[in-house]
Amino acid sequence: NPGSSGAGMEAAVAPGRDAPAPAASQPSGCGKHNSPERKVYMDYNATTPLEPEVIQAMTEAMWEAWGNPSSPYSAGRKAKDIINAARESLAKMIGGKPQDIIFTSGGTESNNLVIHSVVKHFHANQTSKGHTGGHHSPVKGAKPHFITSSVEHDSIRLPLEHLVEEQVAAATFVPVSKVSGQAEVDDILTAVRPTTRLVTIMLANNETGIVMPVPEISQRIKALNQERVAAGLPPILVHTDAAQALGKQRVDVEDLGVDFLTIVGHKFYGPRIGALYIRGLGEFTPLYPMLFGGGQERNFRPGTENTPMIAGLGKAAELVTQNCEAYEAHMRDVRDYLEERLEAEFGQKRIHLNSQFPGTQRLPNTCNFSIRGPRLQGHVVLAQCRVLIASVGAACHSDHGDQPSPVLLSYGVPFDVARNALRLSVGRSTTRAEVDLVVQDLKQAVAQLEDQA
Repeated sequence: NPGSSGAGMEAAVAPGRDAPAPAASQPSGCGKHNSPERKVYMDYNATTPLEPEVIQAMTEAMWEAWGNPSSPYSAGRKAKDIINAARESLAKMIGGKPQDIIFTSGGTESNNLVIHSVVKHFHANQTSKGHTGGHHSPVKGAKPHFITSSVEHDSIRLPLEHLVEEQVAAATFVPVSKVSGQAEVDDILTAVRPTTRLVTIMLANNETGIVMPVPEISQRIKALNQERVAAGLPPILVHTDAAQALGKQRVDVEDLGVDFLTIVGHKFYGPRIGALYIRGLGEFTPLYPMLFGGGQERNFRPGTENTPMIAGLGKAAELVTQNCEAYEAHMRDVRDYLEERLEAEFGQKRIHLNSQFPGTQRLPNTCNFSIRGPRLQGHVVLAQCRVLIASVGAACHSDHGDQPSPVLLSYGVPFDVARNALRLSVGRSTTRAEVDLVVQDLKQAVAQLEDQA
C-alpha cells in the first residue's frame, strides 16, 4: 500500500508552525534506491499522518479514559464524556447535529452500512402495509434500485455489484461526463425508477479531485420526492462519501442537502476510524444495523466504543473546523505551483493534466498528470524516483501494475496517457521547496528511463 508509511515520514503540522525537519526519515517503498536523500511524501489522498494534537488526545484517552464507556465509575464516565465531545466536534465540522452521528470503523463500513440499510428498509416497507402508499407500492419480488457513478470508491461499487450479482438489488452506474468530469444531474434523474431508493455520489473523486454536483443532485431529488410521495411512492434518499473532501474544503450537510454522509478519519490527519452522518436518524432517515450486540451507538453500531480512536477523530475534526480555510489555501497554492513547475520543466505538450475540466471545481490538493512517452508508465517512473513517494492512483488499486486506472478511462483520458498517470496529492505541510525537489526527481527518472531505451 503506497499510502501506508505516512506517519513516520513527514512532520504533520499545519502551514506556519515549526516543523521538525523530516529529512532524516527514510520511509520504504519508493524505488530501489538507498540514497541518503530526503523523501517527499505526496500521497495524502491515500492517507495522512496524525497531527501531533491528535496523537496527544489519543494518548491521554489511553491513560485516563481506559474504562468501559458504559460503566458508572470514573474511568468509564471519562470515556463517555470524550465520546460525546468527539461526536459534537464531528457534527460541528459538517454543520450537523451530534445525535445524527454514528461512529464506525471507517469509510468502508459507513458506505456498506448505508447500502445494506437501504436494502433492509425496502424489504421492511414491502411487508408493512400502508407505508408505500398502497396502489403504487412495488410489485412482489421487486428489488431496490440504486443509482451511483462510474467512478465511485470500491466500498460503494463492490457492495452494489455484489448485491446485483446476488439478485438482491438493481443498480445503475451513471458514466461521468467527458466534458465536465462530473456525474451529470440530468443523467442521474433520467436513471430514476419507481423502485429507486438511494442515490450515492461521492463528494470528490479520490484520483482526480473532481468535485461532484451533490447539492444540485439533492435539490432535484427533493423536488422529485414531492411528486413521488403524491404518487404513492416512497422518497429517494441521497448519500455522499465525503472521504476525500473533508479537511480540504468546507463541507456542510445543510448546503449538500444529503441524508447520509461518510466521514473517514485518516484522510484528515485523524486515526483510522470513521463515522456516518444520518439526517434525523431514526426519525426522518432510516438506519438498520449490520451488527447486533451490546446496544452501543443506540443499537445502530454496537460494540464497546474505541475511545482513544474516537478521541483522536474528535480532535482531528476540531482542527478542520478551526483551520479549514488556511489548509485549503495552502494546499491550492502548493498544488498550483506543482502544476506550473511540471509544465515549465517538461513542456505543456509533454504534460497532460488529467483532471482539469473547464468550469469544474476540484480539490485544492490533487494533481493527476501524465508525462507523455512510450516507456513512461506511471509505476515505472515511480520506481525510478529517489525522492518522491506517491502512487499511480487509488491506494487500493496499487497492484494493477501496467493497467491504466479505470477511473481515468471513464473520464475520457486516452489509454496511453492514462497508463502514464501519476497522482500527486499534497498536504498541509508540503512546501514549494519540496515541489522543486519532486519535479527535479521526476526529471532524473524520465531521463534515466529514456537513456535506457
